[in-house]
Amino acid sequence: MKTASILFVCLGNICRSPTAEAVMRAKVEELGPDLGANLVLDSAGTGGWHVGEAPYGPMQAAARARGYDMAGLRARQFAVADFGAFDLILAMDAQNLADIEGQRPQAGQGAPVRLFTDYLPAQSAFAGADHVPDPYYTRDFDGTLSLIEDCAEGLRTALAG
Repeated sequence: MKTASILFVCLGNICRSPTAEAVMRAKVEELGPDLGANLVLDSAGTGGWHVGEAPYGPMQAAARARGYDMAGLRARQFAVADFGAFDLILAMDAQNLADIEGQRPQAGQGAPVRLFTDYLPAQSAFAGADHVPDPYYTRDFDGTLSLIEDCAEGLRTALAG
């Protein structure tokens, strides 16, 4: 696996992006502990309402039921410095992507920003999805988690390739 640093970004950093971080950590660990040493993962939100808070309780419960631990994660807000600190920034939806790009200091400089769903495998039941729905509003924590798992699998494959 290539050495990489990846930042997952959603709106408040209490549901989708910390889940993506936790799922990706687990997927990398499945390949072996040495591979995880080459990967720096973090998550952030475009908004600052939840800075310092743990992931949303129902999202944590859904993740915990599938073996993912998010208890130690705390929300933080996306910062301009993240463009230089990460190799890749993955947004959960088009609005998050636009909000991130709106903070880019100079066009073409810093980490590329893509949608996390760009990594969905073609064989995924979610193939064609263009965003990760926010379960804070949809209340579909399990569905969001399933989509994130598929995106993380595709990302892991891309990194290993």
